[in-house]
Amino acid sequence: FNVFYFLQSLFSSLQLHSNFVSIFYILDGRILQRSKRGWMWNQFFLLEEYTGNDHQYVGKLHSNMDKGEGNVKYVLTGDGAGTLFLIDEKSGDIHATKRLDREEKAMYTLHAKVLDRNTNAELEPDTEFNIKIHDINDNAPKFAKDIYLASVPEMSEVGTSVVTVTATDADDQTYGNSAKLVYSILQGQPYFSVDSENGTIKTALPGMDREVKENYQVVIQAKDMAGQMGGLSGTTTVSITLSDVNDSPPRFANHSFRVTAVESTEIEGAIGRIKADDPDNGRNAEMEYSIVGGHDIFNIITDQTTQEGVIIIKKALDYESKRDYEFRVEVKNTYLDARFIHGLQFKDYATVKVTVEDVDEPPVFTRNPYIIEVHEDTAAGSFVGVVSARDPDADNKPVKYSIDRHTDLERLFNIDPVNGTITTLKALDREMSKWHNVSVVATQINNPRQTTRVPVFIKVLDVNDNAPEFAMSYDTFVCENVKAGQLIQTISAVDTDEPLVGHKFVFSISATNPNFTIEDREDNTANILTLRGGFSRREMSMYFLPVVISDNDYPIQSSTSTLIVRVCACDSRGNMQSCSPEVLPFSDGLTTGALVAILLCVIILLMIVVLFAALRRQRKKEPLIISKEDVRDNVVSYNDEGGGEEDTQAFDIGTLRNPEVMDANKLRRDIIPEMLFPFRRTSPIKDNTDVRDFINGRLQENDSDPTAPPYDSLATYAYEGSGSLAESLSSLESAATEGDQDYDYLSNWGPQFKKLADYRQQVDATTSKL
Repeated sequence: FNVFYFLQSLFSSLQLHSNFVSIFYILDGRILQRSKRGWMWNQFFLLEEYTGNDHQYVGKLHSNMDKGEGNVKYVLTGDGAGTLFLIDEKSGDIHATKRLDREEKAMYTLHAKVLDRNTNAELEPDTEFNIKIHDINDNAPKFAKDIYLASVPEMSEVGTSVVTVTATDADDQTYGNSAKLVYSILQGQPYFSVDSENGTIKTALPGMDREVKENYQVVIQAKDMAGQMGGLSGTTTVSITLSDVNDSPPRFANHSFRVTAVESTEIEGAIGRIKADDPDNGRNAEMEYSIVGGHDIFNIITDQTTQEGVIIIKKALDYESKRDYEFRVEVKNTYLDARFIHGLQFKDYATVKVTVEDVDEPPVFTRNPYIIEVHEDTAAGSFVGVVSARDPDADNKPVKYSIDRHTDLERLFNIDPVNGTITTLKALDREMSKWHNVSVVATQINNPRQTTRVPVFIKVLDVNDNAPEFAMSYDTFVCENVKAGQLIQTISAVDTDEPLVGHKFVFSISATNPNFTIEDREDNTANILTLRGGFSRREMSMYFLPVVISDNDYPIQSSTSTLIVRVCACDSRGNMQSCSPEVLPFSDGLTTGALVAILLCVIILLMIVVLFAALRRQRKKEPLIISKEDVRDNVVSYNDEGGGEEDTQAFDIGTLRNPEVMDANKLRRDIIPEMLFPFRRTSPIKDNTDVRDFINGRLQENDSDPTAPPYDSLATYAYEGSGSLAESLSSLESAATEGDQDYDYLSNWGPQFKKLADYRQQVDATTSKL
């Protein structure tokens, strides 16, 4: 009965389904078979990674309809049916065709059918069942990274957590120990340990000092099967760095430093550096330097980049006054860790000795700058002031003085090179320049490279040497209908001088004036009033009123300025209308109209003369050759010396030889062209042109050419006519004399050349006579 109930509970847990496979019961030691409708397992189990050569047997399907006669056919459908899983149609045996991996797929769902082999009719309903892949330990543990980076502060207590590294196993976590991992440390003892369950790395050694060793390589192993023999494993490397803490104070390697400084070092200039050592890094190694008790000559600052103490000077050094200094320097960390300050002094001290070296210094003036006052009426060669400089070195070398002439371009001042006395070279004028800024140079006589400049500001004091004058140019007028006592102008004055108590001007008229008077207003202005009325432009269109202006400084200066008063016509309100004088008739009876007529006549006569001259320039010149029968052969004769070798435009023989070339629009350089556009000559007629007509045409063009020279000239042209079979008949380039010429051969060329031969003989005869 115990076996019976065990099997019954087992079958219930496996969810038995009706149809197909029979169920066996065990009772009283006998095995009984109950044939109801048939039963089958709804799950089959298969180990992954099967390595056999044949197909792996999975299970068997059997139906009660199968009587063993071969009429039943089993059909399998679903996941992997026909590829991963095959079924024997007759027996119902199921086989796997290849190795299966649970990590790829853990369960396959299939459907089984029972068909009549002959009719393909379903003998049993479609039944679903699963094939589960049982896991085996075929995957080793793997870490997410091959190398982990971690850090932990130095001097940490034992058991301080550093980092947790976790491995994963692809095997089934719920089945056996294939995925149960155990962590262990293979490398890194005795400094670190690892938690076997969760992979947490912890410190295992107290007092680990970064200054002794900073980096550690720890190898961690993860092994499955709970670490038992035969399990698979994986490893990773953890690079652990000890981070710094401020557990080391700064210390001077040498507690005494010697620094040398030249006395010419500028203020805030560095004269030396000192360095303390701190094995910490980062902000834990940052230091601060200071002078114990302070110092009035020196100071020390910290170079944040190099953590050095830079010694600088606060006041100028003087070798002649003091040559040696000594002070104490303190160095300490700027950041302290409270865990380590007990029992340690995080500061250190050192002594610094400074030796001042002598240098050849330039002269030093007793004042800088100098301000000197001098009156503007001081004569040339007068005393202005004295400058003084000395050599600050112990030997007190002599000094000479000079003025930088770039600051005294007008050469107004001079200086004595020995005693530094400044005098004037010219008289000074305050109204031209109130201040003069010159530079005086002091130079050591035995070392001219040692020089010093000092500015000297010379103020020119005022002397009353300028008289007052009108403040502006006044445009004053008086109306013809003005009444006596009428205000016509208010005047004021200016003075280029600058008295100590201000200006005070006095206005007056130099002589008694019957027309105008002046009224001083006691405020450096005055009113001009009329003494009478009834002014007339016809009688007097303009009055000149001399006004005397005096100042009150010493010596008194005065000047006379003339006020011009015009007489104008005004309306009843006194508004000016016209100030032009009335035009009066001349005594000889000529009126303005007559003068205008005379002027027009003169202009007309001038225009006639100009036109006549222009017409004469356009007049045609008389030709030298009157007769049309008188034709010359290439003779150019004119009584003109020409422009020499540079006169290349006077005559162009090439143009005579090639008349078809267009004349260039070139003007003669020896005359002035009279037309805006040059005269254009017409080209000769090319076909059957008579030579005489061509020459006459050229003669007419030359006579009518406005650009021809103003003197007589003769121009002849060697034109043979178009289409001539003969060569040039010109005698200009002939080697024979004119008397040797024979032109009978021209008759052999045809009738058209007979007349040309006659012309040639006439020309030769005429030439011989000339």
